[in-house]
Amino acid sequence: MIYFTGTDVFLRAVWICVVDDHGEVCREAKGDAQVDVVGAWLHAFSPELKSVGFETGALSQYLTYGLQAAGFEAICLEARQVKNTLYAMRNKTDRNDARGIAHILRTGWYSRVHIKSLHSHRRRALLASRKAILAKCVDLEE
Repeated sequence: MIYFTGTDVFLRAVWICVVDDHGEVCREAKGDAQVDVVGAWLHAFSPELKSVGFETGALSQYLTYGLQAAGFEAICLEARQVKNTLYAMRNKTDRNDARGIAHILRTGWYSRVHIKSLHSHRRRALLASRKAILAKCVDLEE
């Protein structure tokens, strides 16, 4: 059996929905937006579950790296495309958004977003810090 997992992530919690290849909802739940909680819930459902989809947002990097470390394929979906698809749904709730994201994965009608590496994020943080310090030094000299 092939399973497709959709997650609707907000800052403190996450809705998770798993559908099978026929589109039937197998399991839904709400939990904390922490990678270890989500990973444990998914492993408890089925050890053969491999991919998890979610839309871009503030926790995209955190979820991508955490789910990959837990052994899942993290699929980050473009937020505008997901929004337009979910807009057609009758009841717009977080639970239904997770179900809609799972169905988007099942149909394959999505664009995958590239998440930069941790090395790239560290380098960008260093450059931003250097720029801020340099600007403050110039301000102090004037």
